[in-house]
Amino acid sequence: MRFPSKAIRSSAVRPGPERAMILAAGKGTRMRPLTESTPKPLIEVNGRTILDRTVDRLVEAGVTTMVLNLHHLGDQIEAHLGRRGDAAFVFSREPELLDTGGGVANALALLGAETFWVVNGDVLWLNSGESALARMVRAWDDTRMDALLFLHSTVEAYGYSGRGDFFFDTAGRVERRRENEVSPFLFTGIQILHKRLFQGIDAPRFSLNVLYDRAIAEARLYAVVHDGEWFHIGTPAGLAEAEEFLSVSFPGTRRR
Repeated sequence: MRFPSKAIRSSAVRPGPERAMILAAGKGTRMRPLTESTPKPLIEVNGRTILDRTVDRLVEAGVTTMVLNLHHLGDQIEAHLGRRGDAAFVFSREPELLDTGGGVANALALLGAETFWVVNGDVLWLNSGESALARMVRAWDDTRMDALLFLHSTVEAYGYSGRGDFFFDTAGRVERRRENEVSPFLFTGIQILHKRLFQGIDAPRFSLNVLYDRAIAEARLYAVVHDGEWFHIGTPAGLAEAEEFLSVSFPGTRRR
């Protein structure tokens, strides 16, 4: 069953979170030698950086302020975004890497609102019909959810060869793949989180997986499945596959 999340869909039209956290502090070690001089989010695919594509999508979704954590070659990211005028960019520097959860927790005061986007700075996705982020907003239910993850079919993802990350039921509630299992869905690096998810966490460095497990235990982790393309750009080979798809499918354009 490809889309068991119908139960969490709503016909209501409402604005989504106006603030987003873009995780941009990673070193991109698997992308070397490209990332020795260029931070991974600034790598170009079909003439446009991965980061700009993400910012474009967030702006389209109504995001006005974006917080980015910076570490490896962070000055380049700050200078690059300084040339954009379509959103406010705030930077959270990490002299030492704090992992995904610690990076967001360290920036909570900058994010302000109760709910906000968190998006990996190196993800690339294409919409199919309705905007992926609009589908996320439509699915979000504050009374039932602490986190809403955007998933994708493992067999339809470009550049991905892993065992998947999650299962979820007909109501959209998420369960994690056990160690020896193979699951049909991977996490795309796109999510809506509620600030209450971080309550009681004192460790400066931790993974968002800690919070996902807490939300699963309380039946408050939900998901929506992407119906467009998603690209795993974790290696130069993955980058080449994404580049080939975009250049062949959309020649002469900077497909967003």
